[in-house]
Amino acid sequence: MSRKYKFLNKEGLYFVSFATVNWVDVFVREMYCNILLESLSYCRLNKGLELYCWCIMPSHVHLIFRAKDGNPDVLLGKIKEHTSKKLVKAIGENLQESRKEWLLWMFERAASKSSNVSKYQFWQHNNKPIELWSPEVIEQKAEYLHLNPVVSGFVNEAWHWKYSSAIDYSGGRGLIEIDYL
Repeated sequence: MSRKYKFLNKEGLYFVSFATVNWVDVFVREMYCNILLESLSYCRLNKGLELYCWCIMPSHVHLIFRAKDGNPDVLLGKIKEHTSKKLVKAIGENLQESRKEWLLWMFERAASKSSNVSKYQFWQHNNKPIELWSPEVIEQKAEYLHLNPVVSGFVNEAWHWKYSSAIDYSGGRGLIEIDYL
């Protein structure tokens, strides 16, 4: 994790963003998004993740969350570690993945430049946690997170983006259970 960004209030509500190495567009295939969704759901049910908002973009993820056990850095680290292994394995085993060799090369190259990764580095080390300390800041970050696919030009309405909790806040039901703000 970057030295610039820290989880100072272990019981706090946080907005985090984390990206694939070199901002590689991995989450353009449903199976890769599902690995991330399964991990978030598992951590919500079993690891003390309170998940309030989420959005998966092609190369990065945004979350608003809290760790029930007061360990947001450890919890996020476990999510990233678990998903990186599962995603690299899924890419390597995906016979339909036309970019397989290139993706694995990118992850291997990133690992060779990192002192704490052995074979493949999937995620950048930065998490950029921002503590959400007021209702105004919470609303601003939730809006930013949910509008990311709109601003990027993928959809016209935030709740149209399949890989987001925006639909949950628009009266519908998203792909995974959330805790509401």
